Amino acid sequence: MTFDRSIKIAPSILSADFANFGAEIRAIEDQGADWVHVNVMDGHFVPNLTFGPPAVNAFRPHVKTFMDVHLMIAPVDAYIEAYAEAGADMITAHVEASPHPHRTLQAIRATGKKAGIALNPGTPVEAVEYLLDMADMVLVMTVNPGFGGQKFIHSQIDKIARLRGMIGDRPIHIQVDGGVDPVTAPLVAKAGADVLVAGSAVFKGGSVDQASVYGDNMRTIRTAIEAV
Repeated sequence: MTFDRSIKIAPSILSADFANFGAEIRAIEDQGADWVHVNVMDGHFVPNLTFGPPAVNAFRPHVKTFMDVHLMIAPVDAYIEAYAEAGADMITAHVEASPHPHRTLQAIRATGKKAGIALNPGTPVEAVEYLLDMADMVLVMTVNPGFGGQKFIHSQIDKIARLRGMIGDRPIHIQVDGGVDPVTAPLVAKAGADVLVAGSAVFKGGSVDQASVYGDNMRTIRTAIEAV
C-alpha cells in the first residue's frame, strides 16, 4: 500500500447485514469504499462481542481493497498472530489494552502487517507520542468504543489536530472512528484525519439490492469534506 494523505472512507461492516457479509463487502467496494473496517470486540475491553479470527478469515476473500481490523480486546498480544493469519492488512490495537503497547506494535509488525494504535476518548494524545515511530496509523475514537451509532464527541477534534502536528511529515495515517457523517466528516478532515470510518452513515437506507444508496451516502460525505 503506497502512502498518501487523500481522504479514504472505510465503512464499518458492524453496520452491514450480518446475514449477507460477502455481498455487503462487495457492494460497498463497488460503490467506492477505499478500505473495509472490521471492528473486533471481546465483551470485556468493550461491552459488546463481535468477530473472531474465523469470521475475519471468511471476510477476506470478499475484500479486494484493504482490510483494516480494529482490535478492541484485552489482552491483545496473544491474538495478533491469529488475526494476521486470518487476512488482516492492518491491525490496530488500543494503547489502553496493553501494559507494553510498544511491544504490541512490534508484534504486529513481526507478522508483516501494517500496525495501528488506537486512543479512547479519555486518553490523552501524549500516550502515543513515543509510539509513533512504530505506527503506520493512529486511530482516534470519537465515541466510546463498543457500539455503533453513538453521538460524536466534539472534544476529540482538538486531539486530532494536536496529533497531526505531532506526526509532522512522517507517513502515518490518522483514522477517526465514531459518529462520522456528512456533518462531522469535514471537521475531522480539516483537523488532519485522512481515514474516516463510517458505519450507519454509509449503510443507512441501503441494502445489497439497493447498493447505489451506499455510493450516494459515501459521495455525500466526500462532497461535504470538499465543500469546506
